[in-house]
Amino acid sequence: MPPEPLRRRLLLAAAGALLAACGKAPKPPRLAPGSTVLAFGDSVTYGTGAGPGEDWPTRLAAATGWRVINAGLPGDTAAAAGERLAPLLAAEPPALVIVELGGNDFLRRRPSTAVKEDIRQIVRRAAAGGARVVLVAVPELSLLGALTRRPSDSPIYRELADEEGIPVIESVFSDILGQPELCADQIHPNAEGYRRMAEGLLAGLRRIGLY
Repeated sequence: MPPEPLRRRLLLAAAGALLAACGKAPKPPRLAPGSTVLAFGDSVTYGTGAGPGEDWPTRLAAATGWRVINAGLPGDTAAAAGERLAPLLAAEPPALVIVELGGNDFLRRRPSTAVKEDIRQIVRRAAAGGARVVLVAVPELSLLGALTRRPSDSPIYRELADEEGIPVIESVFSDILGQPELCADQIHPNAEGYRRMAEGLLAGLRRIGLY
């Protein structure tokens, strides 16, 4: 038997390891093939700038085997989108909702604090229906970003993810808009851009543990 001080240290170490293991939250299960996923967003989710079937929700469905519903609406804002969310959730309850909104609000110069609160309500409504929710960070409108062709995510998405305890996939959309060859115009990817966006989102979902 080890000396008393050593035995006490061993017991304390074992107890600490046990407490640490108990404190770890279980990793959420992956979404099975055939799971319903709601891609809820604006024209970037809809696929403006590319042809039919070249949008990122369609590409994500092909890569995962999930049933991804493209609920992108060109011109939609975080302020208005909440009104159409409830019928979508009720019609085909999704296992996962991917939220990509805010770009049109920024273009209209709405305060970022107001955009954040609108997206918060969308996140909470989706979660209240039993869905897991993932945010897609959207670039913030800035003169510097436009001049340097290096847009960056608005900080509201990381803040909101931390406050609501949900995942956020960052930099994917911003990185694409920073590469003219991947863009149909200043705010929309082209077909290759959407392919890259689907790949980036899939990598993010894999890191989260959903795929």
